[in-house]
Amino acid sequence: MPAADQRTQRVRWTPFLFLLPFLFLLLLFWLIPLVGGVKMSLQANGLGQAEYVGLAHYKALASDERFVTALRNSFIYTLASIVVIVPLALWLAHLLRATFRRLRPALTFALLLPALTPPSVLAVLFLMVFHGRNGLLNQLFVMPLGLEPVDWLKDPDFILTGLVLQTAWRWTGFMTFFILAGMEGIPRVYYEAARLATASRWRQFWHVTVPQLRPVLLFVAVYLVVDGFSLFSGAFVLLGGSGGTADAGLLTITYVFQKTRFFDYGTASAISVSLLPLMLLLLWGCLSLRRRTA
Repeated sequence: MPAADQRTQRVRWTPFLFLLPFLFLLLLFWLIPLVGGVKMSLQANGLGQAEYVGLAHYKALASDERFVTALRNSFIYTLASIVVIVPLALWLAHLLRATFRRLRPALTFALLLPALTPPSVLAVLFLMVFHGRNGLLNQLFVMPLGLEPVDWLKDPDFILTGLVLQTAWRWTGFMTFFILAGMEGIPRVYYEAARLATASRWRQFWHVTVPQLRPVLLFVAVYLVVDGFSLFSGAFVLLGGSGGTADAGLLTITYVFQKTRFFDYGTASAISVSLLPLMLLLLWGCLSLRRRTA
């Protein structure tokens, strides 16, 4: 083989050599546990020698009311988080871009601070925010308006709202950082062309900024979808590992944890595995929406 062809072959395979550590970790921490989880979901619950039961756990989930409740709560929680966080982060990113450049690093760090805080620590802080009548949320916002104090962690009408508020506090600043980076990458010539067309600032934002940010907004939405179905520590600390009153705050991961406490490993694995096609369907919907609006 000529020397030039040998060099071409080496260049062609070089990127895959750099990917080997990632592929190894993906195999070790994702694919192998996934295969093990699928295998466990086909076995009987309890400890001791595994007994093959086929799809019995999946059939039982179809008539499990608590599983349906957990799934519904997770969908509502995830959708509400996206609806709250994405517009708020977009607005904050627009404000940061319009502020003085010297203040921007300090403000950006302040917005990133909640995301850098461990979830368990953040949940403990929110226990003070939601703690009955004397909680900060009631004392500073609800009662000064002349409204009755809300028991955020026991009233089934407000438990999911409390979880969404905690998530919004944690991730809004982090998502603002990504959106701000996307805004900085928009070519100035687009705004100059819109200005020549006598477009107002609102029209520039709606017809230039938002369309150019669609890939970033898609990433933010996908990130929040994955986080919404994997939330555990925040809900665990706030609700003590339960689903709250009338299971109003029961999420899928919390339900998996409850099953493992009683050694129902087969059922817990079936719940986890059953979420995989649902997650893929949601992500496919997000990507399809991106292609249609492009």
